[in-house]
Amino acid sequence: MADIVKKATRDSYGQALCDLAETMPNLIVLDADLAAATKTGGFKKAYPDRFFDCGIAEGNMMGIAAGLSTTGKVVFASSFAMFAAGRAFEQIRNSIGYPHLNVKIGATHAGISVGEDGATHQCCEDIALMRTIPGMTVISPADDNEARQAVFAAAAMEGPVYLRFGRLAVANVTPDDYRFEIGRGITLRDGNDVTVIANGLLVGEALKAADTLAAEGISARVINMATIKPLDRELVWQAAAETGAIVTAEEHNVIGGLGSAVAEAVAEKCPVPVLRVGVQDTFGKSGPALDLLPLFGLSAEAIVEKAKAALALKK
Repeated sequence: MADIVKKATRDSYGQALCDLAETMPNLIVLDADLAAATKTGGFKKAYPDRFFDCGIAEGNMMGIAAGLSTTGKVVFASSFAMFAAGRAFEQIRNSIGYPHLNVKIGATHAGISVGEDGATHQCCEDIALMRTIPGMTVISPADDNEARQAVFAAAAMEGPVYLRFGRLAVANVTPDDYRFEIGRGITLRDGNDVTVIANGLLVGEALKAADTLAAEGISARVINMATIKPLDRELVWQAAAETGAIVTAEEHNVIGGLGSAVAEAVAEKCPVPVLRVGVQDTFGKSGPALDLLPLFGLSAEAIVEKAKAALALKK
């Protein structure tokens, strides 16, 4: 049996930028002194005249990105999620979001899986922050296949986009013929008893959970919802109507992320139980990523537990 190839979505991001540059001469990449970690270093090497290191000044970088975008450039501004969404929030809101400029924010090292960098760098609030900015598109891809396509889709659309990438290498979970579309979820596995809606590295855990549930006679539908905003509301409503219970799973605070977005949509049109797997409104801690994820309940086992609880609520 062939070994499963794993790749961090931050690596996918860096490669996609280089691929894009071949056919997009107006593409500009900015970084905040983290090119080796965000994987924009490959772009810097290949296209040095189109890469600018803005130093450890993330707010200033967003202002530069905003200005460049007004000259017809497609700008990708990169840093860790904690610094991009957190430190530079005001500049993103006022200089990029308010004038609805064509800036793409490539935020890497999101979530608990940053591992040993610890609580100060484990950003689990970024999606909540970016969702509140009017007109901001928010995407959290699950794997290499989806991440590369998401970068291309973001570059092709007009307007601000927040792209969330991880440090931990993950296996591909999307099919080889998958075609990513902004605002569209994809059903990876059909089921009738409960729906699990996940994104990022929790998609793989959701599929494992579905296998466990199937062995116990429970049919779980698994949906990969990479775009949190705009949410594929029609797919959420359909799942709610057909299965009667939903579990969301994300490497993010349960407040303000995918779980909140799904619960808001369900409450408006098709109220059913919605239980959330995610970081339970707490800060992270330092440690190996593979140890921290289950410690914070970001696992297939936690999804199975929530799925059973959701089933009980719909009876």
